[in-house]
Amino acid sequence: MSESHTSDALQVLTFDLHGETFALEAGWVREVLDLTTETNVPGAAPFVSAVINFRGRVIPLADLRLAFGLERSAPTIDSRIVVIEYDLDGAPTLVGLRADKVHEVTSLEVAETEDAPRVGLRWRSDFIRCLARRDGDLIVVPDLDQIFATKGGATGAVIQLSAA
Repeated sequence: MSESHTSDALQVLTFDLHGETFALEAGWVREVLDLTTETNVPGAAPFVSAVINFRGRVIPLADLRLAFGLERSAPTIDSRIVVIEYDLDGAPTLVGLRADKVHEVTSLEVAETEDAPRVGLRWRSDFIRCLARRDGDLIVVPDLDQIFATKGGATGAVIQLSAA
């Protein structure tokens, strides 16, 4: 699943998007923020159509719901922004990701993960790094490389917030 882990478990942050549970590698997470002021960027791809101020830096705000074909929903009291540091084109880049609710940092056993099926899934299988089961629930681990490259138009488009 990942070259970065040396044990049989992956540490992840779990969060909800439109009632589905997703997970990101905990090592990428820099901070979980309450909602903050967003600035829309004219002409930007819908997936990254706004920026936020994070500790004095302007960073893109991406919406994974759009990548997975889920409806954009109004923020709630539980909505958060997960700021990650992710390697884009060889450079560590800060990106904010919208989350409907953030749960916890937990371990996913590699033995409990599997590749996304090629058929029968409502989402693009190339956007899913793997699926995991925990306590009877399905957890989706997204493939951020593929999502950023496809939905941003190109990896650089996520950074520059330009339309493809």
